[in-house]
Amino acid sequence: MTVSADDVIESILRDYDTITVVGASANPAKAANEVPAYMKRRGWRIIPVNPHADEIVGERVYRQLADIPEQVGLVDVFRPADDAVEVARQAVAAGATALWLQLGIRSAEARDIAESAGLRYVEDRCLIIEQRRTGIVAGGTR
Repeated sequence: MTVSADDVIESILRDYDTITVVGASANPAKAANEVPAYMKRRGWRIIPVNPHADEIVGERVYRQLADIPEQVGLVDVFRPADDAVEVARQAVAAGATALWLQLGIRSAEARDIAESAGLRYVEDRCLIIEQRRTGIVAGGTR
């Protein structure tokens, strides 16, 4: 049985209450700041990952996935497609269970890495657009 992209997206939005954002930006004009801020306002906990900032959307920033002192679940990626492969490797190493590449980011190799490790995988989709489409808020309710 094949699972549709929409089914994977809805299951991720329902099942995760924390989003680890690799490439989160301190610049409010960038999508890498707007998206985590929006998702935080809808109830998700945000864990930003950025090697050059200390605080993003009011949250402590970690330099890399390996620095996060708790279990990582959903990893949302705001990095170029060429970087997505390494992020996928790091996500697997950190024990992540889902990898989401934001709108405009596609990587067959990142997909292979994630899916081979059993991660749920989404690419080239925006969390804001999908949250609005589904109406799901943190905690899995509509």
